[in-house]
Amino acid sequence: MEFELAQESVKKIESDFTTLPLMKKICQDVVKEGCVLLENDGVLPLNNKRIALFGRCQINTFYAGYGSGGDVKSPYKVSLLDGLLNHNAILHEGLMNEYINWTKENIPDEGWWGNWPLCFPEMPISNEFAKKISKESDVAVFIVGRSAGEDRDVLNGKGSWYLNDEEKEILNVLRTNFDKLCILINSGSIMDISEILTYNPNALMYIWQGGQEMGNGVAEVLLGETSPSGKLTDTLAKIEDYPSTNHFGHPDYNEYVEDIYVGYRYFNSFKKEKIIYPFGYGLTYSNFKYSVLEISNDDTVINALISIKNIGKFIAKETLQFYISKPNGSLKNPKLELVYYKKSKELKPNEEEVLNISFDLAKLASYDDSGVTGYINHFVLEKGLYTLHIGFDSINNTNEYEFNLTDTLVIKKTQEACAPKEPFIRMINNDGIDYESTPLGSIDVKQRILDYLPKNNEIVKDYYTYEQLKNNEITLDQFVESLDLEELEAITRGSLYSMNSPFGPAGNAATFGASIDKLFKRGVPAMSTNDGPSGVRLAVNCTQVPNGVMIASTFNDELIESLAYEIGKEVEVRGSHVLLAPGLNIHRTPLCGRNFEYYSEDPYLSGMMAAAYVRGVQKAKASACPKHFACNNQEFNRHVNDSRVSQRALREIYLKGFELCVSESKPKVIMTSYNKINGEYAYYSHDLVRIILREEMGFEGLVITDWWMRDGDSPYFDNLSTQAYRVRASVDVYMPGAKVHSGEPGVSDGTIVSSVNANSLTLAELRYCAKNVLRFALKNL
Repeated sequence: MEFELAQESVKKIESDFTTLPLMKKICQDVVKEGCVLLENDGVLPLNNKRIALFGRCQINTFYAGYGSGGDVKSPYKVSLLDGLLNHNAILHEGLMNEYINWTKENIPDEGWWGNWPLCFPEMPISNEFAKKISKESDVAVFIVGRSAGEDRDVLNGKGSWYLNDEEKEILNVLRTNFDKLCILINSGSIMDISEILTYNPNALMYIWQGGQEMGNGVAEVLLGETSPSGKLTDTLAKIEDYPSTNHFGHPDYNEYVEDIYVGYRYFNSFKKEKIIYPFGYGLTYSNFKYSVLEISNDDTVINALISIKNIGKFIAKETLQFYISKPNGSLKNPKLELVYYKKSKELKPNEEEVLNISFDLAKLASYDDSGVTGYINHFVLEKGLYTLHIGFDSINNTNEYEFNLTDTLVIKKTQEACAPKEPFIRMINNDGIDYESTPLGSIDVKQRILDYLPKNNEIVKDYYTYEQLKNNEITLDQFVESLDLEELEAITRGSLYSMNSPFGPAGNAATFGASIDKLFKRGVPAMSTNDGPSGVRLAVNCTQVPNGVMIASTFNDELIESLAYEIGKEVEVRGSHVLLAPGLNIHRTPLCGRNFEYYSEDPYLSGMMAAAYVRGVQKAKASACPKHFACNNQEFNRHVNDSRVSQRALREIYLKGFELCVSESKPKVIMTSYNKINGEYAYYSHDLVRIILREEMGFEGLVITDWWMRDGDSPYFDNLSTQAYRVRASVDVYMPGAKVHSGEPGVSDGTIVSSVNANSLTLAELRYCAKNVLRFALKNL
């Protein structure tokens, strides 16, 4: 897809920047295609209806989740009320004015870092007041507002996962007095739906957190100017029915006992009757049918021509979803796994589109971590019957094609890596829920690390400049070997300012590259990072875009790529370089506070959405940084919590999105997570970074830490300092460089220098990281 940008946008934008028209339109399009309609008996759309709008979030709208991923200084924000007014909705003015006056007098407490409110107190609605309003209205619309975020998980209680007493009272009053009730959920991620359904809403829709253009986009959907076409990226069920619930929220570690059975993989396999709304579900204002014209396979590649037709009365888009059922052989598998999706263009009533489909089942091969297939530590497709299901969600689909593999296919050979060290049981499918012991690690990790150590430790005293390197007068090896130990240490950490480095634009997250006089004199550049993914987080105005869940709910890769392109241009014109986005962790549980930044419970959807996002950002000449690698599935105690997970679940669920993103879009930077994975912090893990990411996934870019690390002792090497431990894992840059959070520059702890001098870290290891930093600079600046 080709992207155009208005000429004005390529100029350096000043601090009074207002979002450009093209960006506004794309943001609105994402909102419109991301709204997920769950129920509608015909009350929607609301055009020409007299609307009684209830809920303070019409004014105090939640535009994004909390923390670094949502904190964007947007030039304006269009509330839900503003959007409806902008689109000439017929609103009850008396009720509207009541809310305007009440919210002015009852300003919500926004809290502070990690203690933000999960919802806001509501204006009380009496039965008498509602009865009066109902006589002058056709429909009541009530907005339920929720938020969570970084360091702030969803609470399994009232006012967060569940409705609170105020909301229940209002809904009781509205249901008693209004014939028609529409409920909108303004939330970063899913919440309990079972309680809401007891009020029998005539329409129910997730409108997520849509950024600064949210009000305009939602208004267009509500008033019928466009049809919603979003799909659920998570299965909706009661919280007690998710298998992760009892293994979430523990301070020290969580055992991933559900293994590969995350989200719909679990419910479709074991508890289909517990599903309230399935993964991939979402209504439009119209109806669609599909027809299979041709379908065939060439080994693992499926090719098909599918016709999709609008058989309703409203212009709309629809998403066709493809699920594969694998043989339940030696390796037990879920009943269905998403293997492909395709969104139609906007179709008029009776209009038809033929979709040309091609995808490779090898992308979703199963991982054998126990050797039951005879191929231990391999991705395989077992011999047996494969069934392709096509439909509109993970429940409403039809078996359309079958083929047999007569032999087990080895898709990829890997090494044992990040294996569990502590025993726990994991769920398996044995025609019903069963459990088995998770295989523990068995290899000599220390020897493998030694085998990977780079060998060139020669001291070179030549002096070169970065200009000579850029002009190809010298090689990268020559330049790096000319750096002294102080320079090597400095180039493999951030600038020592905790945030807002003076070497980048105001409000930057930190800079890396040059940060000491010696490096600046050589001409090495300083490179700036800024937070994402809800927009560019700097001190100046930038566009706040829809959140990750809404982005993924579009199921529209092209649209997301175009959005990311515009975000990338804002990074570029602001003088920054690396956007710390997209968020790519799996919704293991609905209670993770940072789910608003991430995409889905499904790794294929997550990986393809992230790939689209990365392609867009990097077409704009900025650099994307997928995060948090890996298993960042809880905010409580995230800096120390241990994710205890089998190699199979790690490979098939939690790393698969990163693998797809790397193969499909080649991100230039990846950020490690804070948490431990099977006992070792991600930023110290040679298995995770060197073996899996670099060697097996083929990642060629820069690896950075999240901001600050915990000190750790290597279990394999004595006298290896914290920073040396990180370098040995081939994690290139410690961010932000300073050891403490302060507005003043810190100092290097000196441990890398002392580790090299003590021969516990080699000069070649440090040079390996330095070369990755400089390759990034050469390719991207």
